[in-house]
Amino acid sequence: MRILFICQYFPPEMGAPAARIHELSRTWVQRGHRVTVITGAPNHPSGVLYEGYKNRLFHREKVDGIDVLRVYVFLTPNKGVFKRILNYLSFMVTSFAAAVCRTGKYNVVVATSPQIFAAISGYAISKVKGSPFVFEVRDLWPKAIEALGVLKNKWLIRFFETIEMFLYRYSKHIVGVVNGIKTDLVTRGIEGKKISVIPNGVDLELFYPRDRGDVVRSQHNLQEKFIVSYIGNHGLVHALDKVLLGAKRLENGNVAFLFVGEGSQKEELIRIKKEKRINNVFFISRQLRQRIPLFIADSDACVVSQKKDDFFSYTLSAKLFEIMACACPIILSANGDSRELVERAGCGIWVEPENPAALADGVLRLYRDPQLCQELGEKGRRFVKKYFDREKFAIQYEEILQQVVKGS
Repeated sequence: MRILFICQYFPPEMGAPAARIHELSRTWVQRGHRVTVITGAPNHPSGVLYEGYKNRLFHREKVDGIDVLRVYVFLTPNKGVFKRILNYLSFMVTSFAAAVCRTGKYNVVVATSPQIFAAISGYAISKVKGSPFVFEVRDLWPKAIEALGVLKNKWLIRFFETIEMFLYRYSKHIVGVVNGIKTDLVTRGIEGKKISVIPNGVDLELFYPRDRGDVVRSQHNLQEKFIVSYIGNHGLVHALDKVLLGAKRLENGNVAFLFVGEGSQKEELIRIKKEKRINNVFFISRQLRQRIPLFIADSDACVVSQKKDDFFSYTLSAKLFEIMACACPIILSANGDSRELVERAGCGIWVEPENPAALADGVLRLYRDPQLCQELGEKGRRFVKKYFDREKFAIQYEEILQQVVKGS
């Protein structure tokens, strides 16, 4: 097949969408398909171009056999409604122009949310190219931003919901990343038979258990500390201010916290740290994906945190699989599907979301029981190898695309 994928984020950018699209596309190329990804100039989430890149109208490169076509985007940090919408709209326009002007025919066009403008572009491209359109739904957008309180204008929310339902109805197929997405869409009248679920998985060749290294311990004089790490986007949904307050409760002990990454809330988190004089928290800048396993190896446990809002109970963080694959125990501060997964795998301990005292107690439980840490890590590694190998999911996804092409 000739597959065209529309996704605003792609490596070297971090995050689940970029990793998912890269690893799926890489597998499809290895299996003989021709894959083109149209994506933006890398700048997420800081709004600053990554070193070595320019924000050109069009720029082509090859990544692991994938034809990557980068397009101009309006650069802005991942915060503030108006500028972020301009960022999304710019990608919608330039990705459509790139597909029309710089690419040929395709058997299928796939576009991925969470931001819905990429899907609008994908749908329009499919009509121009005469190809079936597959809508990959990572988040129920605009419900997600409404739940976060980022978007409050009810007329605008209703407008986006109308577009959302149009895309669901007129796509040839929908691929969700968790079962909760399929359940929600079916309750809104979308046929269940046109919805498949392909979860996030993990690249087991990159994420595997390693001996403890020294990526941060010497730099911050943490050689003898019990290190708890949060690695990923510092966004509203992750309730990291409560993790900070949990760290504050442990600052007189032998526990240190690392916050690795960037995001809309990072400046606010640093402000809270200074204001409350939290001396056992260290902020580390964004890292290349290839280095993330080194930070996990240097950690005694990793935190996965989400807001307590019921809306987010259907989400399943891709961080979980990467931590499990590295045989590191998880402190889960989230409900819903994430809690169900961690308890099923036996790979971590659950604490009440947005509860600093519960988080601190959970950390102390692991700190006092090295044997438990080892057992949780080993169970996580076994579980993710059995059920969440991304290469297997890529093959399942490939079969769905072949059925869509055949049906068209």
